Amino acid sequence: MGDLVENKEWYVAAYCPEGVPTSDHLKLRTVSLSLASDSIPDNHLAVETLLLSVDPFLRGTITGTVEGLFISQFQLDQVLTTFAVVRVIRSKDSKYSVGDLLLNGYGLVAEYSIVPSSHIIRKIDTSNGISLSDYLGSLGVPGFAAWLGIEVLGDPKPGSNVFISAASGAVGMNAGQLAKIRGCRVIGSTGSDDKVNLIKEQFGYDDGFNYNTESDFDAALSKSYFPDGIDVYLDNVGGKMLEAVLNHVNMNARIPLCGMISQYNKVWTERDGVRNLLNIVGKEVRMEGFMIKSYLHRFGDFVKYIEGYLQEGKIKPKSKINIGIESFLESLNSIFSSSNIGKVVVQVKT
Repeated sequence: MGDLVENKEWYVAAYCPEGVPTSDHLKLRTVSLSLASDSIPDNHLAVETLLLSVDPFLRGTITGTVEGLFISQFQLDQVLTTFAVVRVIRSKDSKYSVGDLLLNGYGLVAEYSIVPSSHIIRKIDTSNGISLSDYLGSLGVPGFAAWLGIEVLGDPKPGSNVFISAASGAVGMNAGQLAKIRGCRVIGSTGSDDKVNLIKEQFGYDDGFNYNTESDFDAALSKSYFPDGIDVYLDNVGGKMLEAVLNHVNMNARIPLCGMISQYNKVWTERDGVRNLLNIVGKEVRMEGFMIKSYLHRFGDFVKYIEGYLQEGKIKPKSKINIGIESFLESLNSIFSSSNIGKVVVQVKT
């Protein structure tokens, strides 16, 4: 590889306050990037991107407003960043060598980049039998969110009734399996009948339902799935589903709020209101939003548990890998449709 490369990268051309982002908002461009030694500062690395993580929270970084998730916005003309698996091309940090595979917490959505070594979360051991894509899924942002929601905040006891929305998504598939490991009865909601079958057959859910064909969430939860009430609800969707859940929570139920994907593409004045919040008081429910940045001190504990579960086959991951950096925008938008199953990853290099 020469010292100068032609580098494709995705950048923010315009903010997208509502709806799904289009090529008017996120654009792909090609720029020249020097990988020469004198272009790499001390304690930096020149890396090529192998895999990019595509996660719902990215939607909140390009609205042009700071509300809801209160995530810092990318600047116009700024290259997007996300979790990424990268390979070292050149190194000016003695801790890393050429050829090392690394998990980068601030990976540029680009083919190549020069990054501070402080952005590196960990080296990847390719001898442990874990797929590279799983470092962005079960061992990445969605897996960490699931672990926090179930293990740290939800903390269900054996035999508890656990409900998980967006159950076939990157967070939901891991959360359901973690709750089953704890000996819980686990029900999930998904966007198709095929996904209902998937969460039962592959992820071990006890049952599930298709929210697109279930006309009355309230009736479904009370009669068909939770006649004895809900002890823990991991909320990934918000809106009408959250309202329905609050009518069926047990005393001292816990509701970790991981995300509200049904509301992300709406301005706040058009989002669904929840009318029965008073139930939280009467049932003494603990409903708590969380962001993984506040729990980074627990990341090491999370990795230890999940690596073991993956190697033992107790957690079965599933990824949708889209080929080529050109597929990034389409991959991002797929998360907000019923077509998505599992963890969405973009493969940039091999």
